[in-house]
Amino acid sequence: MPAEKKSRAAARKIKDKWKAKVWYNLLAPEMFNKQLLGETPTDTPDKLVGRITEVTVQDLTGDFSKMHIKLLFKVNQVQGQDALTQFIGHDMTSDYIRRLTRRKRTRTDLTVDVTTKDGWKMRVKPMAITDRRIQSSKQRVIRAIMTKTIADTAAKQSVGEFVKGIISGDLAKTIALGCKPIHPVSRVEVRKSEVTLMGAAPTEPIEAPAPVAEEKPVEAPAGVPQAEPAPAEPAPPEPKPEEPAPEELPPEELKPGDLDQP
Repeated sequence: MPAEKKSRAAARKIKDKWKAKVWYNLLAPEMFNKQLLGETPTDTPDKLVGRITEVTVQDLTGDFSKMHIKLLFKVNQVQGQDALTQFIGHDMTSDYIRRLTRRKRTRTDLTVDVTTKDGWKMRVKPMAITDRRIQSSKQRVIRAIMTKTIADTAAKQSVGEFVKGIISGDLAKTIALGCKPIHPVSRVEVRKSEVTLMGAAPTEPIEAPAPVAEEKPVEAPAGVPQAEPAPAEPAPPEPKPEEPAPEELPPEELKPGDLDQP
């Protein structure tokens, strides 16, 4: 009897722990429009920070052709019942990669460390597959082209634009076009990416005022902090249209007056 009582008490404690847990919504970052990734339970919100969830692109967009791409998100903040996540990388399923690599083909792999325009550092792992076997000298040239193409693209784009280019396949198309003069490439895929260093959060709000300053003065790229003097510039153009307006009105009014007198 005492052993049965202990087991029942232990079972009640386990049930109580589960009942104390609360379900939280996992939300994607802003680059994915904060879509709902799923739900996760926890008894304290502090335990959510650091959790990693995996979602396919098909789950986010409904595109069946992207079901082999897996996105990885990590919880970095909790607000109420929402657990905000941050993109930390992507991967492709092993069966999809195996289907691309066949006999009498050459697969050229590469690992590149790049930095985006907004200060994010990522490790990108592309691969190029040719329809026939090629020499190692051509592989070295293809690796050099892939390195330069990925580094240049990342330096010109923000992390959101760069990740979208990887998922959509635009970056792979650019690499394939660059490698075409060396040897026609049948398939290029960015099979994996990892975020090694996250950029500072203020990078996104800094980009917001930039277009506002560019709309008023044409020479605004170097004058982002000069958004205050910008309102003083529209003041001089306003009197200019006002001055010719009265000069043009009197002659128009005199003409009909002269015609009415005779």
